[in-house]
Amino acid sequence: MSTALNDLSRYPIVQAPMAGGASSPQLVGAVCEAGGLGFLAGGYKTAGGLYQEIKQVRGLTGQPFGVNLFMPQSGQPADAAAVEVYRHQLSGEATWYETPLGDPDSGRDDAYDAKLAFLLEDPVPVVSFTFGCPRRDTFDAFARAGTYTIVTVTSPEEAQAAQWAGADAVCVQGVEAGGHQGTHRDDPDASVGGTGLLTLVTQVRETVQLPIVAAGGIMRGAQIAAVLAAGADAAQLGTAFLVCPESGAHALHKQAMTNPLFARTELTRAFSGRPARGLVNRFMREHGPYAPAAYPEVHHLTAPLRKAAATAGDAQGMALWAGQGHRLARELPAGQLVEVLAAELDTALTAQAHRSAS
Repeated sequence: MSTALNDLSRYPIVQAPMAGGASSPQLVGAVCEAGGLGFLAGGYKTAGGLYQEIKQVRGLTGQPFGVNLFMPQSGQPADAAAVEVYRHQLSGEATWYETPLGDPDSGRDDAYDAKLAFLLEDPVPVVSFTFGCPRRDTFDAFARAGTYTIVTVTSPEEAQAAQWAGADAVCVQGVEAGGHQGTHRDDPDASVGGTGLLTLVTQVRETVQLPIVAAGGIMRGAQIAAVLAAGADAAQLGTAFLVCPESGAHALHKQAMTNPLFARTELTRAFSGRPARGLVNRFMREHGPYAPAAYPEVHHLTAPLRKAAATAGDAQGMALWAGQGHRLARELPAGQLVEVLAAELDTALTAQAHRSAS
């Protein structure tokens, strides 16, 4: 299937935008130079800070790259009483780490409008959106600017909304994915969960006509071949690139990926108020069951605690975002990892062709 998406990189390999520092300009540049599509994470950055990172990427590669934006949180702010109860529960953590809790009312829009303005004024090749879908006029503006647009979706209904709004492609995120679930609406009454990637890709493929980037637990080239066979046009990998030397993730976060002490992942609201998959640690066990559906209020509230835990070298208090395939992480330079994945993909596709011919 020949799409504009396939024209963006030599291989159908996308490096996921990982907010919080992992998606450094160095990582993005290395992935792009090796034939993948690298992504900067715009979340939790100022517009000026993101612009400086874009300039760095442009200095490292002439290949196409992407920028991901968090959609502003629409609707009513979270239940203030529930946030206050959670603040009280976290008071012991504040004492332990000797740091005050953050202000839950620090803002809900992540400087979205400012980031949108400069990305339209000085366009990048690709822009993706998480936690919602922009209006049609936004997609029309990016189309005029020559920017390819992608919307993160977690259901066929969200994919259909993205197609109706005018997105060029969808990033289909299975429940296996590390970090935040990119649901367009976080329903406080819904159980924390989701649909597995292969099932979800098939559902979306039969619902919309858009190109699909598949994301969730992918760590090997054979898995890329599997999602391509299911109907995807490319695969997005985050956890696989998190341990690369070019990644800006904290050293403790990288080490935890394959540390037997962290045996499994779970979806939790403990750190941000939105469902996100990470390695199970003390903080998640103690606070996850009580965290309210309150994003980004809880994110702001816990930010100083997470920073203090990292400074203290305490992985038990950090948000160790990771997909279900984290134990398969390989500590390779990003460019080499792209080449290894591409070789594994080629081997898997050749084997598929031989089986089909026999």
